[in-house]
Amino acid sequence: MEKNNTIMQFFEWHIDPDGGHWRRLKEMAPELKGKGISSIWIPPVTKATSPENNGYAPYDLYDLGEFNQKGSIRTKYGTRQELLEAIAACQDVGMKVYVDVVMNHKGGADETEFIKVIEVDQADRTKEISEPFEIEAWTKFTFPGREGKYSSFEWGHEHFNGTDYDEKTGKSGIFKILGDDKDWSNHVDDEYGNYDYLMLADIDYEHPDVKKEMIEWGKWLTDTLNCDGFRLDAIKHINHYFIREFVEEMCKHRGDDFYFVGEVWKPELHACQKYLNHIDYQIDLFDVPLHYKLYQASIEGSDFDLTSIFDDTLVNSHPQNTVTFVDNHDTQPQESLESWIQDWFKPSAYALILLRKDGNPCLFYGDYYGIGGPEPAEGNKEILDRLLFARYDKAYGEQHDYFDHPNTIGWARMGDEELEHSGCAVVISNGEDGEKRMYVGERKAGETWVDLTNSSDDQITIEEDGYATFPVNGGCVSVWAYHPKE
Repeated sequence: MEKNNTIMQFFEWHIDPDGGHWRRLKEMAPELKGKGISSIWIPPVTKATSPENNGYAPYDLYDLGEFNQKGSIRTKYGTRQELLEAIAACQDVGMKVYVDVVMNHKGGADETEFIKVIEVDQADRTKEISEPFEIEAWTKFTFPGREGKYSSFEWGHEHFNGTDYDEKTGKSGIFKILGDDKDWSNHVDDEYGNYDYLMLADIDYEHPDVKKEMIEWGKWLTDTLNCDGFRLDAIKHINHYFIREFVEEMCKHRGDDFYFVGEVWKPELHACQKYLNHIDYQIDLFDVPLHYKLYQASIEGSDFDLTSIFDDTLVNSHPQNTVTFVDNHDTQPQESLESWIQDWFKPSAYALILLRKDGNPCLFYGDYYGIGGPEPAEGNKEILDRLLFARYDKAYGEQHDYFDHPNTIGWARMGDEELEHSGCAVVISNGEDGEKRMYVGERKAGETWVDLTNSSDDQITIEEDGYATFPVNGGCVSVWAYHPKE
């Protein structure tokens, strides 16, 4: 039988910029596979504006840590060769590798250009607040360190539709670049009137040369890395017709099993559903609505109704197109989308994504190993290892839900006959101690089950009718499963 899949996001915002990250991944690949990780999401691999940048301010998409540009040959994470070795090491042990691609904007231009722009209101980008005027913009990318290797394409202001800084005056703002048929795309998110512009030099996907170049680059990247899929960054800011074309072209080039998961950071379920409709369900999306439900639950404690935890979530409405997650690099303390789920609820949150039948769960490096930065936090490796074990060995088969109490919920998985002693019973409390009487199957009768989380020392014997009463400590999660008698 096919075992459960689990993605791991293998980075956090404050990874040490020592250039050793790819080497660490190579070394850790066998251990991660042994924990039940089936896929690795790696951070942006392309040269950014500095060796310390996480990769979300891309400079040269063809420089994977090979050319002396922006202060180093390597990226924050290592050299091109180390990257290739890390990917190969993951694939050698049976893990797939998904590469984070940042296609919305570029930074760190090589030269300035004098261009005509019009300033727009930051709260409503459809509202112009100036007459046309000239600025000195960082929009010329010639990549002198690469000298045309892999691609001779050079970027100029005609390939962008917005920028945020005037070198001549030192003024910052959102400046829409003027030109023939040049405007914000109408096929993007409508927040702030039009959310085409996010940051730096915004790529214009209405330009035919841009579309051609980015598709060719995508094909080059898949071939160069021999990766298994892409994580698409910030796609609510990119013309969704281009995203659909890009996905189709990559799948034609690499095969229909080339995987895509997109970041559409919208807490509202209908917005995520609308995006899936736009791109004809060709990619998965991160379940941002579920993340915010988990965050709300962690903040409100016993005031939160646990029976509603999956209401208005993507995993509930579109489970086949959903990557569930607890936290990520953007939700960390003091980052751009800060919504860090409180530590007391984190094991329960992971149980909710790892041990249920729907969704494709993603484990965050920062939750596992800890995060750095101004508000460091220790990792939860011990409890997450236990939950990963439960996912890989126990959480199979039909699912019966017991969402019948606002502070204590549970579900049981019946197991798979091909996997001996699979099946489990999960109970979560956000209030006082509780319990759930649940059915786990008559063929489990007489088995002794224990709490794999070690929250409880009890041993539960499954009754003749396949039922048992499974306890949970207040504010905790317990995962009950078969344990052989000594």
